Amino acid sequence: MLTREIIRKKREGQALTPEEIRFFVRGLTIGTVAPEQASALAMAVFFQSMDSAETGALTQAMAASGKTIDWEEDGIAELIVDKHSTGGVGDKVSLMLAPLVAACGARVPMISGRGLGHSGGTLDKLDSIPGYNTSPDLALFKRVVKSAGCAIIGQTDELAPADRRLYAIRDVTATVESIPLITASILSKKIAAGLRGLAMDVKTGSGAFMETEEDAEALARSIVDAAAAAVGLPVKAVITDMNEVLGRTAGHAVEVRESIDYLTGASRDSRLHEVVFTLATAMLALAGIEQDPAPARERLQAALDSGQAAQVFSAMVRALGGPADLLERVDHYLPLPPVVKPVFLEEEGYVASIDARQVGLAILNLGAGRQRAEDSIDYGVGLTDVVAIGARVGGHAPVAQVRARDEEAAAAAAQAVGRAYRLAEEKPAPRPVIRKILADAA
Repeated sequence: MLTREIIRKKREGQALTPEEIRFFVRGLTIGTVAPEQASALAMAVFFQSMDSAETGALTQAMAASGKTIDWEEDGIAELIVDKHSTGGVGDKVSLMLAPLVAACGARVPMISGRGLGHSGGTLDKLDSIPGYNTSPDLALFKRVVKSAGCAIIGQTDELAPADRRLYAIRDVTATVESIPLITASILSKKIAAGLRGLAMDVKTGSGAFMETEEDAEALARSIVDAAAAAVGLPVKAVITDMNEVLGRTAGHAVEVRESIDYLTGASRDSRLHEVVFTLATAMLALAGIEQDPAPARERLQAALDSGQAAQVFSAMVRALGGPADLLERVDHYLPLPPVVKPVFLEEEGYVASIDARQVGLAILNLGAGRQRAEDSIDYGVGLTDVVAIGARVGGHAPVAQVRARDEEAAAAAAQAVGRAYRLAEEKPAPRPVIRKILADAA
């Protein structure tokens, strides 16, 4: 087979065979497929898509490109569950969700990703923690899951390495939004981690890759169907709102700080809390721990109130090389940048809408994201004290605080963030953060 002929075939809208997909994925894994060729195929798939058979074959091939974890010998296989989000501005849910669910008895081996497009990645947030190892070997990964209850890491050379290469290429070639590529990327990592159940958080809105609810549901059903067809993996899918920043912060270190505040009870944003609990309830059901949502929520709240979830997070950080006293010395380990610039709007009123994508791009331009795959990231910059839709702003009430390294960058970010807000004289009706739960996704 020739790689360029596979690219040409997909460019012309023809379906690829499983053999052609396996050939391409193997080349991607061992390096015989050049980055330019991977970029070309990603763009061809973006425009021509893939049918369910192709998506399933791509998922299986990428999952098989490395090792697959077997938890049977550890005696916890039935408790292995995870969550995945399609990403959005301020989406820090994993940092709270994994330790919370683990504190209730499940085991969460979470294979996460880096930033894509305008949204930050969970691994980039964790990389802001000094010493935290997002790329441990499988032996350490398994030990931490068993001892702490959860471990959030990235794609190592051993787990779904083909996806790791393609993921970085998609980020810088504007091919993130392809449903088949998103589906295969998500599921290949999860299959490699040996899951018994997966909760999917599919975002919709101005800050999501799937801006319409229709597209978000199409992606959710693609994942549910591909998971069932490939390995019989049960998936519970939730459509959540991403028309504004999720929580009060957006960046990397600032989101870790907010997550710690959530776990310790210092502060909890209501929209963020609802997303965390909805997904956590689904994960407890998938793990066979609690099927009824009401007692599941009581159990989750108890794990928060007792401090057990915060202890699990601390144990995970410590076991993966981070500081043992992170929760007690947040300001020391996660200092805020020196420049603080409030974002004021010229007019006064109620926040009626927010272009969350533009907010994400403003943070990226501060240095929090990559323009190229090899770019470095400034983990400290971002936004704090972000107001939600419905808030009264104007005058002395800013919509956010920019945290930057210098005045020039802060001023540019403040202008960009300000342009993302639209005000109204009347307070808008509340918009639920949980848009839809797919009834047939279990």
